[in-house]
Amino acid sequence: MSEETGASAVTKPLHIAVLTIFPEMITGYAALSILGRAQREGHLALDVHDLRDGATDERRSVDDAPFGGGAGMVLAPAPIFRLVERVDPPRPIILLGPAGRPFTQEVARELAEAKRPFTLLCGRYEGIDQRVIDGLVTQEISLGDYVLAGGELAALVVIEAVARLLPGVLGNESSSIEESFSEALLEYPQYTRPAEFHGKRVPEVLLSGDHGAIAKWRLAASLARTLTRRPDLITARGGLREDEVKLLSQHGYPLETTAPASARIFSAASSGDAFVEERTET
Repeated sequence: MSEETGASAVTKPLHIAVLTIFPEMITGYAALSILGRAQREGHLALDVHDLRDGATDERRSVDDAPFGGGAGMVLAPAPIFRLVERVDPPRPIILLGPAGRPFTQEVARELAEAKRPFTLLCGRYEGIDQRVIDGLVTQEISLGDYVLAGGELAALVVIEAVARLLPGVLGNESSSIEESFSEALLEYPQYTRPAEFHGKRVPEVLLSGDHGAIAKWRLAASLARTLTRRPDLITARGGLREDEVKLLSQHGYPLETTAPASARIFSAASSGDAFVEERTET
């Protein structure tokens, strides 16, 4: 029997499992807002497992002192292996830790578009016994170069970033496309009512009803904001195209060739360096 009935098709939810010693941290947040709605509407299936369920002692211990000495405790292998064998979470198992692949919008898109279930393993204390990493973990993801108490916050970031990209999760399907980083650009400035507030007026083009002009303004504003605040993103995409340089000029953003080295953007569209300061609309 076909999964399609008429014009509609049955879509399986993306199954994500989380292994953690603080399941309430995951379930509490995931019950709200976008993630809560995604689960209720059948786009996302989230299973959260308590690592302490793999313990065998009365105190439900999951950690122990590190061999060789040192501060802190290490998550022990036996409870984690025992839990994985019992609940058989989906593979791959992804460890959230500092040595992993940096998590970006591109990684989120890969996980969403693969439509493949996966499991997030949250570290705690001083780390996880290496035998868990060698025996169970397929890959590792890092949220950034800073220290957290555990992987739970990182897990929530991954889950939400991926869930937003699933078809049907966002009310406006264009939202996930237009938002920051989807096209390697920061999002353009947003405005809402009133049209004038504290002497600051919304750019007239946004009130014009001319959707073509609005789209061009937004792209120019995104380019200018990215050049000013995250020039590394422009560099990573190969600099500015000729049409983008022209668009910035048309919208009054000055092109300069004397930018500091830390903010310099190399553009294939010109013989020199292109740097744009974000303009304040008045």
